[in-house]
Amino acid sequence: MSEIIAFQRTGRKDDMVWAVVATVGRALRIAEIYPARPAAMADRDWREQQVRAYAAFLRQSRQPVPRYSVQPIRRADLPRAWRPLPALGFLRGQFI
Repeated sequence: MSEIIAFQRTGRKDDMVWAVVATVGRALRIAEIYPARPAAMADRDWREQQVRAYAAFLRQSRQPVPRYSVQPIRRADLPRAWRPLPALGFLRGQFI
């Protein structure tokens, strides 16, 4: 048992996911994650449509309007207690 065994590193692509990121002011929250960019883009579009549909409600209740973007992230960078974010970005009057 004196031979050297070479382990292959898992590729960076295996560790990468696409995140839909909600931004309100300087606060950033990961809304949802997907293994493929087209799925993340579709979710972002859906979330933006929901924000437009509820724009009057958001203004009336003085809730901040989240902006959504898509970016690649590593799974290791997700917070331990991460949970998906609601479409409008808040629950019980607070941006999550």
